[in-house]
Amino acid sequence: MRSSAEATRHHTMLLFDESMAKHTTWRVGGLARYYFQPADVGDLSDFLRSLPAAEQILWLGLGSNLLVRDGGFAGTVIAVCGRLNEIETIAGNRLRIGAGAPSALVARHAARAGLCGAAFLAGIPGTMGGALAMNAGAFGGETWQRVINVQTIDRRGVVHRRTPLEYRVAYREVEMPGEEWFIGCELQLEPGDAEAERREVQRLLARRNATQPVGQPSAGSTFRNPPGDHAARLIEAAGLKGCQLGGARVSEKHANFIVNTGSATAADIEALIRHVQRVVEQDAGIRLQTEVHIVGEPG
Repeated sequence: MRSSAEATRHHTMLLFDESMAKHTTWRVGGLARYYFQPADVGDLSDFLRSLPAAEQILWLGLGSNLLVRDGGFAGTVIAVCGRLNEIETIAGNRLRIGAGAPSALVARHAARAGLCGAAFLAGIPGTMGGALAMNAGAFGGETWQRVINVQTIDRRGVVHRRTPLEYRVAYREVEMPGEEWFIGCELQLEPGDAEAERREVQRLLARRNATQPVGQPSAGSTFRNPPGDHAARLIEAAGLKGCQLGGARVSEKHANFIVNTGSATAADIEALIRHVQRVVEQDAGIRLQTEVHIVGEPG
C-alpha cells in the first residue's frame, strides 16, 4: 500500500534569494542565497555533485525546529517537504518512508495499515528526515526505537544504506558517520487493531492541541528537557510564562514554546531564548540547551 502523495510528478525548483520566513514555522528568517527542491533522489544526487565542496548546505523539511537569523543563509537550502515523501507498507510489518513525509502523516498511514508503534509520530511537527536527524520524540516514543535501516546521501550524491549500529543515538541527538543526510528509512512496527490505532493517533493529536500553542507560529519545543526534569517546568518556575521581547513570547499554554505574536523578528526570538537561558540558570542552576537549530547571519 502506498501513500497517494507519491503519485504526484515533481519538477526541479531552484530559487535565488528566497525568503526563509515563507518556509519556517516561526515565520521569520532572512534570504537563502539558493533554495532547491529536488524532483526525486536522482535529481538531488545530480545537484549535490554540482555544488562547490565548501558550499554550506541546510536541509529543510516543514521548517519546524529551526531559527534562520534575519541576515539569512549564505548557502544552499535543500527543501524536501512535498518531495521524497513516499510512505509504503512493505512485507514484515514495515514502513518504507521518504525523508520529506510529514511525521503526522506517517502515524496516520501506519494506523490505516493496522500497524502499531508509530502513533507517537503524530506529536512531531516536522518531517521524517528531521525526526531521524534529531531522534525526535513525543508522548514517550522516540524515532530510532523503530528504525531498522536508513538511506542517506553524501556531498558527492552517493546514496548509502545504513543500519542503526552505525550511529550513536541519544536523547534528541544522532551522530552521523561523515557528512551525510537522511533521505529515507524503514520502520519496524507491530500488527494490531487498525481502528484502535486510529483512535490512539486522534487522541494524541487532541492532546497536542490541548497542551501546545498549535494556532500560533512556533518551532515546536524550544529547549531540550534536562536529565530528570522538564524544560517547561523550569521556565514556569522561573516566572517566565508570558514573558515577551519584541514580537516573541513564551507561550502561556506551554512554557517550552516560544511563539511569534505576529511581528517577531528572528533577533527577537533569539534574544528571548538567551533571556530564558539566563533566568533559568540564575533560578535553578541549570543551563537549558536549545532543541531548535539556529543558523544564518544576524540581521
